[in-house]
This record gives sequence, C-alpha cells and structure tokens, in this order.
Amino acid sequence: MSLKRIDSRQWWRDAVIYQVYVRSFLDSTGDGIGDLAGVRAGLPYLKKLGVDGIWLSPFYPSPQHDHGYDVADYCDVDPVFGDLAEFDLLVTQARRLGIKVLLDIVPNHCSSEHPWFREALASPPGSPERARFHFADGRGPDGSEPPNNWHAMFGGPAWSRVTEADGSPGQWYLHMFTPEQPDWNWRNPEVAAEFDRTLRFWLDRGVDGFRIDVAAGLFKHPDLPDSPDPEADARTRDSVNPLAWNQPEVHDVWRHWRAVCEEYTARDGRERLLVGEVSVPSAREHAMYVRPDELHQAFFFDLLGAPWDADAFRKVISEAMEDIAGTGSTVTWVLNNHDQVRTVTRYGEPTPQGSGLGAARARAAALLMLALPGAAYIYQGEELGLPEVVDLPDDVLTDPIFRRTGSRARIRDGCRVPLPWSGQASPFGFTSGAGGVKPWLPQPEYFAEYATDRALADTQSFWHLYRDGLQLRAALPQLGEGTLQWLDTQPGVLAFVRGGDLVCAVNFGTAPVPAPVSGTPLLASGPCPAGVLPGSTAAWWISDS
Repeated sequence: MSLKRIDSRQWWRDAVIYQVYVRSFLDSTGDGIGDLAGVRAGLPYLKKLGVDGIWLSPFYPSPQHDHGYDVADYCDVDPVFGDLAEFDLLVTQARRLGIKVLLDIVPNHCSSEHPWFREALASPPGSPERARFHFADGRGPDGSEPPNNWHAMFGGPAWSRVTEADGSPGQWYLHMFTPEQPDWNWRNPEVAAEFDRTLRFWLDRGVDGFRIDVAAGLFKHPDLPDSPDPEADARTRDSVNPLAWNQPEVHDVWRHWRAVCEEYTARDGRERLLVGEVSVPSAREHAMYVRPDELHQAFFFDLLGAPWDADAFRKVISEAMEDIAGTGSTVTWVLNNHDQVRTVTRYGEPTPQGSGLGAARARAAALLMLALPGAAYIYQGEELGLPEVVDLPDDVLTDPIFRRTGSRARIRDGCRVPLPWSGQASPFGFTSGAGGVKPWLPQPEYFAEYATDRALADTQSFWHLYRDGLQLRAALPQLGEGTLQWLDTQPGVLAFVRGGDLVCAVNFGTAPVPAPVSGTPLLASGPCPAGVLPGSTAAWWISDS
C-alpha cells in the first residue's frame, strides 16, 4: 500500500476538514459552553481520527443572538471562549500535530452592537457612518412602510425602522437574517478595507484559511427594487432572492481575497484556503465562484440535499464533476453541518434516537462521500453517528428562527447539542458541571450510546468506519483528487471506479444484490458477504477484473 505524495501548496484539494462548533465541542471551564481550550484538548482525538484540518465556528465577541454569526468585533475572542493567547496556543498545537486551522468569517453582516453600526444609529441620514450599511427612507407618506418587500431568511421583513436622535421615527436598515444582524454595504470601500484588515490580522496569527459565511451575499441590487417573490428567502430559508444574493460584483471581492492569500503563500510556501458557503441555483453558477483566481473551493450542498436515491446521487455527483472540477478546483463534498438535520435522522425516521435504517444509510453515505474525488467536510458528531435531537423542549430552544417564526420547522438546535465524550449520564464529559452548571443545550439520556469512549472501544462503530476510511483515503493513491468512472449496475445501485481499480458501490435499496465486480474487499459500511452488496450498504474493494 503506497502512500500518496501530497504537495503542501495544494493540501486543500483532497483534504478532509472537521467542523468544530466551538460552543458544543468541549467545555474546559465548567460554565456549560465549549471553548477554545476545549478544542485544544480535543486535538489529539482529531489527530487519531485522521482529519487534515479543523474549521472553527465564530468565537469572536458577540451578543450571541445567532451564536456568534452576529459579530461585534472581528479581531478578538469572546471571553466566553477564551482569549487571543489561548487562540495562539491552539494554532501552535494544531500545527505541531499537522492539523490546519480555518476560521469562520462573516462578511455579509455584523452585530447590531458592532461599533460601526452604533455610530450609524447615532448619525443622521445620508451620513458616511450610515453609508457603511443599507439605510433607506421608508415608503408611504410618513415613511412607515419598508423600502422594499424583501423578507429575511429567518422570518419577518428584511427591514427594521430606527428611532432618530431626536426621538422621531426614522430610516430603515436592511438585515437579511435578523434585526440584530445588519447587512454591510459592500459598495462602500470602507467595508472592503476593514475586511482586508481582518483577514491580515488572522493570517498574521498563523491561520491556514477561512470558511466564508454567505459567500454569495455581500452585494445587493443597487436600486433595492421589489422582489417578484418576496417570501422566497423566508419560505426556503435559503438565499434565493436574485436581487439580494449572487450579484456579479461579489466575484471581485473573492479575486481580491485570493490575492491577499497568495501574498502570504508567496512568503512562506504555505497555501491559505478560501472555502465559501455558496448557495446558488445550479452547479454551473457554483463553478463561477471557484474559478482559478477566486475561491479555492465552495461547499457543494446538492449532495447534502439529495434524497436517498441512486439516480439523484448520480445526477448531483455528475453535475459537480462536470461543472466544478472543470474549473481546475476540486469539489467540496459535505453531508452534515451546523445548519442541517443530521444524516442519521434525515435518512431515516425522525424518532428521538434515529432509526436503524437511517444509521445504515448514513454509514453508506459517509463511505460514498469519502470515495469521491475532491475534499470532504465532516461535522462534529457525524463520526459518532449522532442523530438529530428532535424533542428539545420549547423553553430551551435558542435558534433565532424559532424566536422569529414561532415554528420548529428547520430549527437548528437539534444538531448543535453538545457532544457526549464519556460516561452514562449528562454532561457526558462535555463539561465538569461544577456548581451544577449544565450544558447550554440539554443532552438526552440516549447520548450515552454515542459517547466517544464507547465509540472508540467498539470496532464496529461509526467512529471506526470514519477512521478506517480516512486512513485508506490517505494511503491509497486511487482516492482523493482525481476522476471517477461510472459502472453499469442494476437499478438502485450506484458504483464507480477510482484510479482504474478501486471500486465504490452503494446499494440504495433494502434487498441484497450481487456486487458489481469481484475483487479484494477493503472496507464496508456494514456486514458485506463476498459477492453480495446488502441493502443500504456501501463498500470499497480493489477489482481483480
């Protein structure tokens, strides 16, 4: 088994990155909230799992209206998570272990407590301070109606009215998420300059790149006209309003950010990565964000959103390989993240502990994803097979979607419950629980079945499937970057070849079928007798044909 040679300047092309949702990873202080010291303590665990890097959710100073995605200061650490000295220790330890560190940066909007927004509120209409955001006069004779009909993704109108310094009702400001998250006006050069400063601040501290939140956002149509489908964003909870998202000017920003990263790479040979959260209607539009002088990569969410169906999976994989890989980038595959229902629940029945069918499908999907050409992102707890917590009481929910809509539909708390590390009862090693402090979201009793210590001891666990898959991915030259060739199979079975002889096959049905080809077995997501591919199972093997 020959080891792949990896060009350090191109490490990101087939990297496997682990998403750390900091407040739910590991609490080092006993306050019930995860922190940077907890992440540092968990680095040996991640090294053992075999990931190439970590992506840290926002830990910046924030009032936490959207758990850090409302940033009040882009160049510091919120005391609840630690401080800059602790961050520096984390980066140093990660580098010592060969683990890259990516930060989550939020350029579309900030917190309503950001100093610049406070200055805007204290300044008159038409002032330079307000020009950093989207302030506009209201419609109607007394300006009491919003400037346009756009809706926010998290519910309600996308505009809020301010009270002017003299106490009178004043202008409105735009917020495509919550009123506590005003959108920046990227047509103002001061905004671009401020984010230049932010990028360089963290690059100078040694980070390996950035995950960019709402990367198709930033620019709005300059005239802020009415939308023909004003409820589209709120209805889909996605960035689909063509007047508010995916404006052509955004590509100039990514060209500039790419140049900044390459400036640092030229100094020391370490390539810095830009990976975007890009929600656009098609793989072809997605590909525009990863052209050679723009983002290195962008998450391909179509696989995450595909139903459990062989034809649906083949379609989205083929489109990605044709349109995205064709740009010279590599596809960035993802099945879970902090905004989505976990696969164990999504692929099965939404029972409190998930279902056996959902777990089997999630294992098979994981093996499929790790066999695909390109990079892969794993969300914390995915490697434990954690199900979505679907029965959290209303009084503990913190998602602003629930607060603004009163609906539990598509709320995100269920995938953010703190990880179980050890033991038989909450807090499962997540926090010391000093003074009776509990985790910030309650962990169900059944989390004992998924605790990390139990997963490591059980060679048939999700954890060992991921670890073994990552080891093979790192060792086999057929895996990682490259191409795939589809095999002809019977309906309901998806199979492809990597590197001429490594086969990955998935049976999307429930009944066993003959394996597409014979060969030497490497890894399977479940029991896999010779020559047979059971239902809801994926397998890798070296073909002898």
